[in-house]
Amino acid sequence: MAIIEAIILLISLVIIANIIGHYIPKLPVSLIEIVLGLAVAVLFSFKIPLKTDWFMLVFVAPLLFNDGRRFPKKELWALRGPIIGNAIFLVFMTTLVGGLAIHGLVPKLPLAASFALAAILSPTDPVAVQSISEQAALPPKVLHLVSGESLINDASGLISFKYGIAAAVTGYFSLQNAAGDFIYISIVGAIAGAAMMYLIHLVRLFMLQQGIDDVVFHTVLQLLTPLLIYLIVEDGLHASGVIAVVVAGIVSHSSRNVFLDFLPELKLVTEQTWSISVYLLNGIVFLILGIELPVAMGSTVRNPLIATSEAILLVFAVWLILVLVRTLWTFSYLIYTNKSNPRTLRANAKISILSGLSGVRGAITMAGVLSVPTVLADGSAFPERGLMLFIAAGVIIVSLVMAIILIPKLTKVNTPIELRGTQLDSEVDVEDEATDEPHFLSETEAKIYIYRVAVGLIEAQRHIDNNRAALDLIAEYQVMIHRLESQQNDATEGTELPPLITEELILRQVALAGERQALDGMWQAKEISAKTYRHGQRKLKQKQVRLAVIGSNFNWHHVQLLFYRLVGAVKHFGWWLVPHKQTVKVATEWQLTEREMAKAGIKALSAFLKQPENRQQHYNRQVIYQIIMRYRNQIENMKSLGHRKTDIYERQLQKLRIKALTGERTAIQNLLEQHKISWALADELRKNINYSENALILANSDAEE
Repeated sequence: MAIIEAIILLISLVIIANIIGHYIPKLPVSLIEIVLGLAVAVLFSFKIPLKTDWFMLVFVAPLLFNDGRRFPKKELWALRGPIIGNAIFLVFMTTLVGGLAIHGLVPKLPLAASFALAAILSPTDPVAVQSISEQAALPPKVLHLVSGESLINDASGLISFKYGIAAAVTGYFSLQNAAGDFIYISIVGAIAGAAMMYLIHLVRLFMLQQGIDDVVFHTVLQLLTPLLIYLIVEDGLHASGVIAVVVAGIVSHSSRNVFLDFLPELKLVTEQTWSISVYLLNGIVFLILGIELPVAMGSTVRNPLIATSEAILLVFAVWLILVLVRTLWTFSYLIYTNKSNPRTLRANAKISILSGLSGVRGAITMAGVLSVPTVLADGSAFPERGLMLFIAAGVIIVSLVMAIILIPKLTKVNTPIELRGTQLDSEVDVEDEATDEPHFLSETEAKIYIYRVAVGLIEAQRHIDNNRAALDLIAEYQVMIHRLESQQNDATEGTELPPLITEELILRQVALAGERQALDGMWQAKEISAKTYRHGQRKLKQKQVRLAVIGSNFNWHHVQLLFYRLVGAVKHFGWWLVPHKQTVKVATEWQLTEREMAKAGIKALSAFLKQPENRQQHYNRQVIYQIIMRYRNQIENMKSLGHRKTDIYERQLQKLRIKALTGERTAIQNLLEQHKISWALADELRKNINYSENALILANSDAEE
């Protein structure tokens, strides 16, 4: 029961962290998860008896398999030499230089343990490196190099760490044996991973040919694949399971398209399942890191022989050493490539520093350092184990925080930094294109255009018989368009509101004044009761607060709006306690009131726009259309209040949805032919339409059952 409760708690915290991340986009979700994990551990004394063997199997193996599966094969193959060289030699260089520096800073820590600590601090989070490197505007070749290196350096870092800890525990180290073992476990791990993935690939093909074509079965089999490969290679062959799952992921990425001939929907289901799995696994990994922080740092904080401030300074010193090593390595690489090919990028200090800052540590570092034994071979306590854990945990946090702070200042770009599992994975087939061409639309701009085309097509199909369905569907699209426009505006810097939002606020205030005037007029003419009048005033107040929220950053208006919504929900629930006759009377009266208020809003807006001084303002027609359509939809809904949505309505809505999706496809093709979007973006947009069509088919199937 305790295990089930722990799983439920961890998943709930992952969800909470992502909700917080939505409102604080500049803060990586992984950092929020660390803080939540720390809070749970401190406030509720929550602990997880973490064992490295099952942690590596359950979390690290599938995450690395997915990283290999998602890495672009074209770039991986083109830079295979430099990537492998960086993944091996940069780790060894970091281990050597970092180990000597750490031993110099902490003489009580054995040299072998210092090397082990530097080794486990060498691997970087692949998705963090990719996201940060893109934000840092690194040249494509350098970007692919650091991204590819981050994919493979997990293996070399863990192997170096393993031998460093073994030497510290036993007091014995043989370079010849270590080199031989390294070659064995690396080569055998790579060969075994590729061979087993190819064998599993053949088995799946055989089962498909035999008619075993259940999509869920094959999806579960792929999720099980990295676990099986890791177990067999680690326990059976005593080789590197880490290298095996990375290579298996790359092989899987290269051969998976064969299955589309048998099961076209397999790719869709598999990708989404992997996305959910990585989303949860990576979130739980960072939660566990936060939960383990008191364990990792507690002994050092309580240790009277070392001040906590001194330990924190050691964390920053070690982090700075790691950044310096990566920076100098990148600078040297740029010098070498420029000498061999003068047309390539010259050595650049800024690019080198950004490359160094992009080395964010993650799950592998945490998994390894927590496996440091508590005692040596002779039974004595492992020297400075607590300080090792403190430094490792501190470097993970500092590398994240410093990347958040320094990279935007160096690049003048303010975009959120993503890490593995922050968002659902995107397609793995997308190759690099010149998507940053100035004439290309962004994904948000393209979607806005596509949705407007769909709205225009629905409007053309609207007539008396399907008016309600058409207006409902137009309202859905208008909500999506408005959300996208808000995202665009949020991305702009500065404290002033964008012109589009400013215009919308002005026009909605005008329409709101018309609604208020109509409500007051009906009350003065005694056409409505006091109860309906008060209800109308509350509705108008809520709309006013909503406009204040749009026109400001997070402030008390958000709290006020939430309060009004809660009060409205309570009152709506209270209507069930009112006698039926009174409920019908109030509803009918409010139906009339809201229709008249909506009509008054349209009239006020129309009169405002006809004024000579306002004609010169050239208000955005799309904003005007959105406001008017919102009122028309409100009028239509009030007309049909109390009438159930019939089968005729549902069929009309379905036909219009199909027409709208057809219009979206046409719009995408038009953008593509006009060279307004890239092929990769076109594929992504078409994929979204396919999802909508699949959802429509499933909804129709459920309705027919």
